[in-house]
Amino acid sequence: MTYSAETSTVPTIVLNDGTSIPQLGFGVWQVPDDGAQAAVTEALKVGYRSIDTAKVYENETGTGRAIAESGIARDELFITTKLWNDDQGYDSTLKAFDASMDRLGLEYLDLYLIHWQQLDRDKYIDTFKAFQKLKADGRIGSIGVSNFTIPTLEKLIDAVGETPSINQVELHPRFVQEELRAFHTSKGIATEAWSPLGSGTILDEPVFAKIGDAHGVTPAQVILRWHIQLGNVVIPKSVTPKRIASNFDVFGFELSNDEIQQINALDSADGRTGPDPDKFSS
Repeated sequence: MTYSAETSTVPTIVLNDGTSIPQLGFGVWQVPDDGAQAAVTEALKVGYRSIDTAKVYENETGTGRAIAESGIARDELFITTKLWNDDQGYDSTLKAFDASMDRLGLEYLDLYLIHWQQLDRDKYIDTFKAFQKLKADGRIGSIGVSNFTIPTLEKLIDAVGETPSINQVELHPRFVQEELRAFHTSKGIATEAWSPLGSGTILDEPVFAKIGDAHGVTPAQVILRWHIQLGNVVIPKSVTPKRIASNFDVFGFELSNDEIQQINALDSADGRTGPDPDKFSS
């Protein structure tokens, strides 16, 4: 069963394996399990059809409950979860996948990601080989990674003979990741942005208010539209119904090339807000 975009208003991106992912999805990072159920329920009502969770978020159960109770056909949904670091390794990955699927209450997953490259563990190649088995067995539609850098991606591709479908990384106007995005494009890897609003730290930048006023939209909507026009897959998070709806309403206006360049100019060498993948170990 693969995602069908026929009933959705959100544009899709075709991944290198031929499957399609909605360009705008809903994330549940830092949302408690019971809160995730309520937030995902609201997001699905608004129109989101792509939901992104992870084992380490500890809200797969609530997310799955919202999916089950939504009444939405499974092929209209695109569900992503991620393998946590201490589950890396071939056999442990297979066990962790089964556990995630039990919590989600699903028989099929649209996208499974290695959450971090974890260079000190050096198990991501065996982990991805387990992903390949799960995909070959028909249990996953697409397999990818999160927080991988160019050297690690190159090593992985050489070792497994397959290019990940997507790399989910920190990406926002203060951390544009131009070199990494260019590499993704050269390899046919889709770029997915976590913390697309810079964890809220960039919303007060005057340029977003100025551009927003010109289009009659909010700073957050400006940033999300910037992501869409760059070609990123983007997964904003909120637990507030009004913001959940506002974040989804980004298809009624278009930024000019000049406005996009104004936003790109905010890029900073020290713009990262999360961990450095080459140094992060947990």
